[in-house]
Formats: sequence, structure tokens, C-alpha cells
Amino acid sequence: MKHSLKRQWLLGIVASVITVGTVGVGKGFGHVTNSSIHAKVIAWSAAVVVLIAGGYAIRHLSTALGRLTARNSNIGAGATLRLVATGVGYLILLFALLGVLGVSVQQLLIGAGLAGVILGIAAQQSLGNIFAAIVLLVARPFVVGDDIRLRSGVIGVLDAKVLGIGLTYVTVRTDDGVLKIPNSAMLASGIGRPNAAPITPVAKPEVVTPPTDTESA
Repeated sequence: MKHSLKRQWLLGIVASVITVGTVGVGKGFGHVTNSSIHAKVIAWSAAVVVLIAGGYAIRHLSTALGRLTARNSNIGAGATLRLVATGVGYLILLFALLGVLGVSVQQLLIGAGLAGVILGIAAQQSLGNIFAAIVLLVARPFVVGDDIRLRSGVIGVLDAKVLGIGLTYVTVRTDDGVLKIPNSAMLASGIGRPNAAPITPVAKPEVVTPPTDTESA
């Protein structure tokens, strides 16, 4: 598995270098509109190479990153990080492809910004769970297999065993069965260990009151 992981990193990096070089060539020598046939051929050829090499790079780099995370953390964390890296990678690839074809990125960003605001309002809960999943993966307050105790105004006090960490839900087993708790609710909860040793109170030093003159007499 270690050799396979190194091979995926190598293939992904090589494909990324090819993609970046092709973007530079396409933007420097190729033009789609108001240009010669030679410039159009260069632009469209560069776009095809960027699409193929970029997709190849994203697939291998995201898989390698997911495997590395799964090996150091857990399978659920690796799958989540792989999915996030794939989405970000294809978004970057889209902008690179549009740049090679000469599409105005500024107008695209304005339209994407308006669409993003609308989608963000509509999918606020889902996006909150995705960002909460990233925070949980980085902070790692628990991993798969841990016995935890949750304290929350929404959940109350709940003892559970972590079965899986996904992009939107954390799967736990409780005395009442298996539950799927949204990542945002988990992030807003206090998380501890149910079998933690009780805290021994610190003994206060005894204060000795000196006798008064009347008591001495």
C-alpha cells in the first residue's frame, strides 16, 4: 500500500505539472475568438489536454490524500477529505479551462457569486454540516471506535460509541440504537469520555485562629 500511495502522489504531481504548463501555453499562444485557425487549434488542443491531465491529477491526488488521512486517522475521515479535495480540484480545473478558452473569468465570478449566495441560503444547513465535518477532521475530538459523552442543549447528555464520520453526519451507537447526528450539532456539543475518573477535590488548608486574650485568661 505504501508503494501504491507513493505512485499515486507521483502520478498526480506529474499530471499537475503538465496541466499547469499546458494552461500557460494555451493562454499565451492560443485564442478562440477573432484569431487565426492556428491559434484556435492551439487553444482547443490545450483545453483538451488540460481537461484530461487535470482530471487525472485530481483523481490521483485526492485518492492519495484520502488514503494518507485514512491511514493516520480513520476511513471515514479519509473518504470525507477525498470528496472535498475532489470538489475543490474540479472547481480549479474549471477556471483553468475557461482561462485557456478565453472566457471572461470576471463575469463568471460575478455570476458564480450570485448563484453561490442563493445556493448558500438554500443549503445553509448542509453547508454547515460539511464545514463542521472539516473542523472535526482537523481538531479530532474523537475518532471512530471511541466511547464519548455528549453534552448539548439540543441532544442533552448522551453516551455513545462512534461508528463512522461522514460528510454530513456522525454515526453513533447508543443504548436506544444507532443514531446519525448532524456534524454541526456534534461541533456545538461538549465532548468527553463517559468513564473518566472523578476529579478529587483539593483539600483546603485548615485555618488556625489564635486565641484571644479572654480565652487565654
